[in-house]
Amino acid sequence: MIEPCEPKYQWGQPVQACIDLFNDGSYPEHTERALLVGTGTPGEIVQIGALVESNVPVYLVEFQTGHVVGCLEEEIAPR
Repeated sequence: MIEPCEPKYQWGQPVQACIDLFNDGSYPEHTERALLVGTGTPGEIVQIGALVESNVPVYLVEFQTGHVVGCLEEEIAPR
């Protein structure tokens, strides 16, 4: 069994995107691979979950662009 990984960030924490985040098909109103959030865009963690297979934390971040995007720890940084 894989041990759960403790999240590095907390719910409600202000963060920013460390990389450009593109549409993976989750936003049908945008073309696939369209830029949703640019590097440095601020946001706030609104929910924390985990990938079932690996127990890696996944953060739902509401960015100032209005998009809520699932992010891994290496894709965001504290503001």
